[in-house]
Amino acid sequence: MTVPSFLRSPPFPSTAPATAAVSAPLPVGRSGKAVSDAVLDSIAASRVGGDFWGHAVEGVKLVAQAGVPIPPEWLDGLDTGQLAVIGGAPPAELASYACKLPTPCDPWVLVEQAEAVHAHAEDDIAIVAGLLGVPVFDADARPIDRQHLKLAARDRISAASYRNCFTGEEADVEQVVRQLAEWREILRANRRICAASGMAWWKRDVMRVFLWDGLQSPPFLTAEEGLRRARGEKGALAVWPSRVPASTGDAAAEQGTSLIRIEDGFLRSRGLGAALHPPGSVVVDQTGIYYDAHVGSDLETILATHDFPEELVARAERLRTRICAAGITKYGADEGRNVALPKGKRTVLAVGQVDDDLSVHLGGAGVAGNLDFLKRVRQAEPDAWIVYRPHPDVQAGHRAGHLSDATALEHADSIDSGSPLLQLVQSVDEVHVLSSLTGFEALMRGRPVTVHGMPFYAGWGLTRDLAAPNGRRGRRLGIDQLVAGALILYPRYVDPVTRLPCGPEIMVNRLADGSTPSVSWLIRLRVLQGKLRRLMTLSAEFLHGRPA
Repeated sequence: MTVPSFLRSPPFPSTAPATAAVSAPLPVGRSGKAVSDAVLDSIAASRVGGDFWGHAVEGVKLVAQAGVPIPPEWLDGLDTGQLAVIGGAPPAELASYACKLPTPCDPWVLVEQAEAVHAHAEDDIAIVAGLLGVPVFDADARPIDRQHLKLAARDRISAASYRNCFTGEEADVEQVVRQLAEWREILRANRRICAASGMAWWKRDVMRVFLWDGLQSPPFLTAEEGLRRARGEKGALAVWPSRVPASTGDAAAEQGTSLIRIEDGFLRSRGLGAALHPPGSVVVDQTGIYYDAHVGSDLETILATHDFPEELVARAERLRTRICAAGITKYGADEGRNVALPKGKRTVLAVGQVDDDLSVHLGGAGVAGNLDFLKRVRQAEPDAWIVYRPHPDVQAGHRAGHLSDATALEHADSIDSGSPLLQLVQSVDEVHVLSSLTGFEALMRGRPVTVHGMPFYAGWGLTRDLAAPNGRRGRRLGIDQLVAGALILYPRYVDPVTRLPCGPEIMVNRLADGSTPSVSWLIRLRVLQGKLRRLMTLSAEFLHGRPA
């Protein structure tokens, strides 16, 4: 029987094993590249190898591989359930000491609490014990030298070939360890989630991928049911904030249950959520949510406190350069013609939003929707040529915030709804936003940005901020530190091709080359629905004597 690779992928339920695989055993007698001490140290620090995604079993003092005998004297002082036997049933004489192990089990959790391990040197649990410094005894109850365990670990790891599961190309073991470490961190964070509420039905397939914890995905329940389940299991409830009752937060606080808030990420997909394109990126925030300036969030904490090592900042710079070169934006590419701008006059782009969006209510610093915002832009730029850009969801008829052309032109000089947004951003002298992500995208492209609200990218010295300062912010950041926090450390991504959790670079490459799911019948129906709503709005304006 072929021995599986020590470094192996979790059994992602939405991906074929051959696609998810990061390794494959080499033929007997063949060996790959030698494994360094640095690689072994990295494996130990990351706790990857074996079934690391398995159940975390506590209360164990002795661990044994099935078939490896344990001398009777080792059982002295051992209570019922403090022996874990891996890979089979314990013999009759050990049954009273053994705990019932679920399958699979995380060997790192088992071994790090054990006083000793009984196994063959090449077994997963022996390798883990050697890396953690836990004593290992062989089938004759003799201690196995730690150097021998290290050699066995090297042999086992070099007995496999490694691959990049996203491209299919050959990879080195260091890359694989980093990938497994990223997956372990996601699965670990998901273990707290007992239920999910407010997830739109058309998002649920991808949300199961985002929230899978190595064993299962949380059930989708109403907020009331989810809180009840989370309380009973002493875990957390994941919510999509705009789709659960406003009272959910208070109810969770009253019963002592943690809420984890989920929202679209900043590199979302090739289509809009209002058009029913599932997200390719989400944020899973343990403390708040990035668009709520009234309280802290995981992103705000990252930006305020993270050390941002040089390697991370360099990675962020490469990512930003790739995004800008590929013309990638959350709102998708526009194919219209550029709007005409006057020469010799200061030009300003005012970016509209969805009036009832939570980012406006919670991050708008009191600005009451698009009309109020547009008035403030004119007040701040009395002599500029102002181009007003409606939000695409509003323009498509899906969301609130429509201004008639006549109303908008009382404060703006022109209206643009179809020119390539990023080209427009780079054509004007300054971009004005309330809390729109367009402000962040403009910053990434080196453009001056004036902010009327308090979005996540304001308050770090990169924008002209017109709202009252946030006392939790004020640290001076460079643009690539901001990018590192907002696009690398904070969000999660799922590769639309392999359906595997991935890094932002994979998502950017997929967006750049168009490797995303095709338009479904549901999306086509949603587009038609938006057009009908838009037609009804324009008809109402015409009938009331307010032509658009």
